[in-house]
Amino acid sequence: MIGWIVLGVVVLALLYVIGIYNRLVRLRALVKEGFSGITVQLRRRADLIPNLVESVQGYATHEREVFEQVAKARAASVSAGSVEATAQADAQLTGLLGRLFAVAEAYPELKANQNFLQLQDQLAGIETELQGARRYYNATVRDLNSTIQTAPKVDFARPAA
Repeated sequence: MIGWIVLGVVVLALLYVIGIYNRLVRLRALVKEGFSGITVQLRRRADLIPNLVESVQGYATHEREVFEQVAKARAASVSAGSVEATAQADAQLTGLLGRLFAVAEAYPELKANQNFLQLQDQLAGIETELQGARRYYNATVRDLNSTIQTAPKVDFARPAA
């Protein structure tokens, strides 16, 4: 009789550990999915940038330095592999896009250009989707880290991003 009780307790403990493991695996997969969502939006934005630069470049030919910096930042954004590298590249590119739009502000005929306005609207839409992807990623990392930091899961897992 005691043997069955011990066996039952061992089986329950084993099922509990398996449950913890499966939850951690699922949360880690959600974190990867969240980061993937960010990279998709960053790639969409990076793909839009050459058209935007070309539009502005036609009006502001003497702003070559800004265009070159945007091109370098775009390349860094596309090739970033880690979360940290992606965040740094994104911050740099965001700042340079601000400079690019500042250049565009100096040319009223560019601001009225239909192609430029359409590209600007597309970029605004991508930025909105990027913001949502970042919120989702941050929520999944928060959930994973909260789960990892509670007992007894802290004994089974290591921190995420």
